[in-house]
Amino acid sequence: MWMRAVQIAFVYVGTVVGAGFATGKEIVQFFTQYGAIGFVTIAASGGLFIFFGTRLMMMAARLHARSYEQLNAYLFGKFGFLVNLFMFVVLFSVTSVMLSGAGAVFEEQLHMPAYVGLVLTIILAFVTMLFGLNGILSVNMIVVPMMVIFSLCIAMMNGSDVVWTKPPLAAFFSPFAYVAFNLAMAQVVLVPLATEVKDEQTIRLGGWLGGMLLMFILFSSHVALSLLPQLSSYSIPMAEVVKRSLASFYWLYVVIIYGEIFTSFIAGVFGLHRKLALFFQQPTLILIVLLLAMYVFSLIGYHALLTFLYPLFGYMSIIFIFLLFYRKMPS
Repeated sequence: MWMRAVQIAFVYVGTVVGAGFATGKEIVQFFTQYGAIGFVTIAASGGLFIFFGTRLMMMAARLHARSYEQLNAYLFGKFGFLVNLFMFVVLFSVTSVMLSGAGAVFEEQLHMPAYVGLVLTIILAFVTMLFGLNGILSVNMIVVPMMVIFSLCIAMMNGSDVVWTKPPLAAFFSPFAYVAFNLAMAQVVLVPLATEVKDEQTIRLGGWLGGMLLMFILFSSHVALSLLPQLSSYSIPMAEVVKRSLASFYWLYVVIIYGEIFTSFIAGVFGLHRKLALFFQQPTLILIVLLLAMYVFSLIGYHALLTFLYPLFGYMSIIFIFLLFYRKMPS
């Protein structure tokens, strides 16, 4: 039971983290920019990740949901079809952004052409997807422990220099917005994973471990980032922290940031592929076409599209966790 619960926890963490989390930009935006109150809101986020993540997986297991569409149909009722259609568009867009982020790591950090990173990521994703959920489990069992150990080192090498000031109202709303957005995305993997596991005690334990690990990583990153002057001026603030405190491990950080992007990327690919596989009978061909479409989409301008989609998805995510709380747990 414990081993399966750890696998659930690692997949949970690996699915939530992504380009914004890995670079530190998300953490700055939702927590660190508000100073010492960030410790309080991160603790609240950890509690919300535990409660809603566990409830999501328990609900999926009791519904015997094979994909996020079935869970959304239960939560949103007659609006489920529209929500799932919108979810597909957002998931495709965000997953393409992850692919673009992988290319940016190669270009900015390794000084190699971006397309090298894009092609390598697509090949690795294709191989991983051939093994389905087991492939995702295996990748996360490698990447997430590295990330946790690295976060611990970052926290130990940096003291905290946060200041207690009167926070704006947005600071107290940030845990709900942060958890809602990430859980709405993570359901594409957590739903089928929970249905496959079935055992509710294992699911509960995995949800608790995953939420605690996410809270730990947020805390350690917040501590390190709080020492960085002119915090909001950096596009990759965590890279600056590593250069200042763990310069000799900078290349390890590059590997980890790529790994975090990759775990989120394959989670999105998995959800999209499972959705399309319901309508077409050639899963391998669907996977190839999907990955090629993402490659093309990652090369063109889509920032205006995401600027429009992200706020809408944010509102939908808040409704999602409200319904997750409000809807009766299936028997």
